[in-house]
Amino acid sequence: MIGAVLLYAGAAIITVWGIAHIVPVKSVVSGFGQISRDNRLIITMEWIAEGLTLCFIGLLVLFVTLLAGTANPASKIVYWASAAMLVVMAILTASTGARTSVIPIKICPAVKTAVAILFILGAVL
Repeated sequence: MIGAVLLYAGAAIITVWGIAHIVPVKSVVSGFGQISRDNRLIITMEWIAEGLTLCFIGLLVLFVTLLAGTANPASKIVYWASAAMLVVMAILTASTGARTSVIPIKICPAVKTAVAILFILGAVL
């Protein structure tokens, strides 16, 4: 029971965090000032891609938990793989975007790591 609660909480947090990446894309891109059209498109693509990836991870965990339960061996693979991907993304963000002065990006590695921990705990409890 507690494992499912941790999984649902992590799924909700990372899905909302993904949406929070997608919503401000226009203002994020405009914050770069005068850049080439190609660079605007690349930055737009990358911000949306990260947001969609985070939403996918959260929704995958949510639906696997709802439909297959927490004890299913396939569910465990999803939980561990999702946690691993979030840790990889946290390391990437920590070594790149989090080194900027933008506060939401600075806390992004902590959010991803916290959700990865929720997924791992949810998988074992």
